[in-house]
Amino acid sequence: MNMEGENVEKPLLERKKYYENCPGCKVDKAKELSEGQGVPFKNLFIIWMVVLCAAMPISSLFSYLYFMVRDFNIAKTEADISFYAGYVGSAFMLGRCLTSVLWGIIADRYGRKPVLMIGIIAIVLFNTLFGLSTSFWMAVIMRFLLGCFSGLLGPVTVTASWGAGLIIGPALGGYLAQPVEKYPHIFPKNSFWDEFAYFFPNLIISAFAFVVAVGCIWIPETLHNHKYSNESIVNVEALEVGNRVVGIDKPIEKKEKLFFNWPLMSSIIIFCIFSLHDGAYHEVFSLWTVSPKRLGGLNFTTNDVGNVLSISGLAVIIYQLIIYPFVRKASGPIGIARISGILTIPLLQSYTFIGYLSGLALFILISIASILKNILAEQDQRGAANGISMTGLSLFKAIGPAGGGALLTLSQKRMDASFLPGTQMLFFILNTVVALGTLMTFKPFLVEKRKTQTNQLQ
Repeated sequence: MNMEGENVEKPLLERKKYYENCPGCKVDKAKELSEGQGVPFKNLFIIWMVVLCAAMPISSLFSYLYFMVRDFNIAKTEADISFYAGYVGSAFMLGRCLTSVLWGIIADRYGRKPVLMIGIIAIVLFNTLFGLSTSFWMAVIMRFLLGCFSGLLGPVTVTASWGAGLIIGPALGGYLAQPVEKYPHIFPKNSFWDEFAYFFPNLIISAFAFVVAVGCIWIPETLHNHKYSNESIVNVEALEVGNRVVGIDKPIEKKEKLFFNWPLMSSIIIFCIFSLHDGAYHEVFSLWTVSPKRLGGLNFTTNDVGNVLSISGLAVIIYQLIIYPFVRKASGPIGIARISGILTIPLLQSYTFIGYLSGLALFILISIASILKNILAEQDQRGAANGISMTGLSLFKAIGPAGGGALLTLSQKRMDASFLPGTQMLFFILNTVVALGTLMTFKPFLVEKRKTQTNQLQ
């Protein structure tokens, strides 16, 4: 029976038609001709660089944001700096939230390549202007516009290159911000670099983005620009017949209305809760570490923050590439979310006590804690890739930094409170969000979609 099915199916597959002037057909034809010839390293390398280019403007900001907002002189007190810094951090995600669906539609209609090119050129332009910001509102607007044009995050995601951005970005921000203070023999005082103290890391990222934009010329477009003909329909029907011949009789499933698909919607809501925590944590961590000791912070420099975040990013890459596949196979994505949530709570609460240390012991412990926290972060968000989920995730990640900055400011203004003084309140609220998200991964809230007969046969 199987041999007969194979004989019937093969000639049916060969009836696929390629259109001469269609870029998508050219890519499909090239893939078919190159089967068994290895990985297309040139295209993979360019895509890898594109994602790295998208990650660095996000991660580089954490190392110096506190000092940048301080130099804008908008905060009335030192504790208020975190409040305003939160809005700079949120502006990017808010812009992405408002335009993510639009960029998805544009990519489906006009192609992925134009969206990638627009996104990279936007990094060159708006990231440069952000580095030249002379006021708080100019910085917020530049980050917002950068988020609005970050459509390149939708069409492509490469986990390893994104992790590399988490290493390189904080290092650039940490070592290249305020160059006059760090390298006075190269950058003289009262020079351009002194007036625009945070331009240098953004200039390097923008220059890299320009090189990547040139490299994108060689990325092939995958969009098909032709309508399906009657012959295409015949081919689809033939394939269905072929599937029935080999014994895979696929049932016709009714399309569910999206908002009434509770297995999907419950997953999206949980992802949004974890995104809220993730956005708040990353903003709060960098602001808390550079805050003065008297406000419950660690009094770190931009170099210190860059070192900690880069070490954490390297650990995340190693974990994702080597350890995570085995953990996911053993526990499944839901099991990982539950375990991560449960372990995150005591880890976050320990941050308050780490602040009492100093010197090398402080740096080592906070680096270990940061590594563990980033590894425990929700790793399996790749399944939420449709327009609604991306909009929801971006919205909650936009709320996170602003809310986290406001909470840090509030906690620093109540250092002498009798209940949850100082940063104890901050990390308690972050833990409350984690606990809520973890509880939602259990029934009756989270409902796993039942396996259909098709899934069981595959």
